[in-house]
Amino acid sequence: MTDATNTSVTDDYFDQLFHNSDDPWAFKQRWYERRKRALTLAALPRERYARIFEPGCANGELSAELATRCDRFVGCDTCALAVELARERLADFPRAEVLQARLPQQWPAGRFDLIVFSELGYYLSLEDLHRWIDRALASLTDDGQLLACHWRTPIEGCPLTADQVHEVLQQRLGMHRQSYHESDFLLDVWAWEQGSVAQKEGLR
Repeated sequence: MTDATNTSVTDDYFDQLFHNSDDPWAFKQRWYERRKRALTLAALPRERYARIFEPGCANGELSAELATRCDRFVGCDTCALAVELARERLADFPRAEVLQARLPQQWPAGRFDLIVFSELGYYLSLEDLHRWIDRALASLTDDGQLLACHWRTPIEGCPLTADQVHEVLQQRLGMHRQSYHESDFLLDVWAWEQGSVAQKEGLR
């Protein structure tokens, strides 16, 4: 892994991954990935959202699950092949759209009550991560939430680690945090509002 934190991973990296495989991280096959996806969905404090944004949606495996939990879903990826695959995966969801965009420079219009930041942060430079957080904060609704999930093992060529990404998020967001951490990954949800799921349903 490089110590440099001033250069985000380039588009060519992702283009090559998807050129070689339509599922480069084995989202469909690995129990690790399927279990992590289930934990991610279970960690969401609300059963349903108005509008969800998933940057770096890859081939749309998590996107298809998120689309069942919202009225409108927006995904994006920098890789054209990934966008094509995600659109195919979401073909049964008429209120879902997938954009080709490079973040944080190109950000979708509108506001979101959930942003899912999954396995993306460590590909960003520290400067781009801060810019990404600026854009996220500006586009979250007043009761919005942000979920972040990242693999903890350092990845060769990535400017940041999962722990660094989540530390910066904690410092910058200024929101209430709920955490589920394992040796393999970090899973955090930040929300403006306080109170547990049980409290909101009058159980406490």
